[in-house]
Amino acid sequence: MSGAARRITRRQALAEALAGAGALALAGCGTDGGRQAAVTGSTLESTWVDPLGVGMLQVGPGEPLIARTELGAAARATGVIATLAHVADAHVLDASSPARVAFLDRLGPPFQSTFRPHETLTAQVLAGMARSVRALGPDAVIQGGDLIDNAQSNELIHALAALRGGEVSPGSGRYGYYGVQLPSNADPFYYRPDLDAPRHPGLLGRAVRPFRSVGVPGPVYPVLGDHDILVAGEVAPTPETRALALGERALWEPPPGLSAPPANQLTTTGSTDGPPRPELVSQFLAEAIAGPTVNVPADPERRQLGVADAVGRLGPPIGARRAGRDTLDYTVDLSPQLRLIVLDLARRDGGSGGLVRPEQPGWLEAQLAADTDRWVVVVSHQPLPSSTGGEQILALLDRSPRVVAALSGHIHRNLIEPRPTSAGGYWLISTASLIDYPQQARGLRVVATRGGGVAIQTWMLDHVFRGDLGTISRGLAYLDAQGGRPQGFIGSRLDRNVTLHRAA
Repeated sequence: MSGAARRITRRQALAEALAGAGALALAGCGTDGGRQAAVTGSTLESTWVDPLGVGMLQVGPGEPLIARTELGAAARATGVIATLAHVADAHVLDASSPARVAFLDRLGPPFQSTFRPHETLTAQVLAGMARSVRALGPDAVIQGGDLIDNAQSNELIHALAALRGGEVSPGSGRYGYYGVQLPSNADPFYYRPDLDAPRHPGLLGRAVRPFRSVGVPGPVYPVLGDHDILVAGEVAPTPETRALALGERALWEPPPGLSAPPANQLTTTGSTDGPPRPELVSQFLAEAIAGPTVNVPADPERRQLGVADAVGRLGPPIGARRAGRDTLDYTVDLSPQLRLIVLDLARRDGGSGGLVRPEQPGWLEAQLAADTDRWVVVVSHQPLPSSTGGEQILALLDRSPRVVAALSGHIHRNLIEPRPTSAGGYWLISTASLIDYPQQARGLRVVATRGGGVAIQTWMLDHVFRGDLGTISRGLAYLDAQGGRPQGFIGSRLDRNVTLHRAA
């Protein structure tokens, strides 16, 4: 929870955060002075700020680009090589699915992501980001992994429609929404928008109402994330989890006497992002099903995806050179001057952390050597430095004079770090998620610079869903006591709108 000394629920945290904000609003404070958010979502034009520190977001000024010169002196741009959008960790989810384990949220880390007060609005946020990306007009849209949350077929249907454009029907089951946020649920650990502060009466019904997404322009280049193929991003689907997803019994309350073992005892490797112990998963499901359950409407579209199914439906656009059918390792040349290399680090046996497979270093080395005239951007879902075997990949990138950046998501945090090498170095760039505050994607413009160098102009993009549902999601994400604001996911000023210079 939000503190060891005083254990409060997410519902209480939201109410307390809004108490001070409400008083200031009644006193006439907290207005935005007439400033409007940029219709493009570009944070170069406007940002969202909380100047009074009371939990009320308002529109603030934009953030101009700041030069970062750790890998080379600032140099004038001489031409645009390519413009990219990096949209990571949308976590589009089925908030009514009986396969969700939202009650684990009350145990705190590492389970705090099993419930969020704004979780019914994930499809709208992704559609709002698609609108921002369309305004950017990139040459390529990189979907950075964890497009969905719980490896379900209906989640992927909704997410692809929101991202690529089309009709989106985000509900499931007979009622569209039948989940833990219903006003009839008395469990104090869940925020109920009809009753609890900040009140949004009718939000659950509006959240599952069909809408149309304009989608992003041009092709989408997908990256495979752990949540795309694993239940809760951790567990490989089993007959038990598949039956739970398709059934009529949901787990809203914790089983009697529920307690979690230490984090280092949950996995086979002792690492919190390694494969969960199979015996613990089986034992937990058996105990949970034997405890209190809620009858919910079933939905056959909730079937859990196999790896081949997920990879096939996400699949890269025509023209990408793939390493194999059941992986999302591939290469594509975005322009005569830029190559994109995508690495699939998702574990098939469970666990959220990245894993380099034995054949990947050799394949990557061949891609790096195939054309030495193009600059190279490498993308993975999990950051390479924290992935098992990632040091092999980094060693290859370190030797290449043409690699300019390694993009990733997964940690839900804006972060940019230089990696100096004898070959010139490159930038490690992580992009925040759409599920946690600040709910942002990243624009990147790769430019040639005077003297034969290269620079990356990068800035954050806010989602701009029409109507107020996107604004409500952003506000609830900001207030989430276990979310991106208290964890600093927005990053520092130098992790957001900057120009990253790299010498020739």
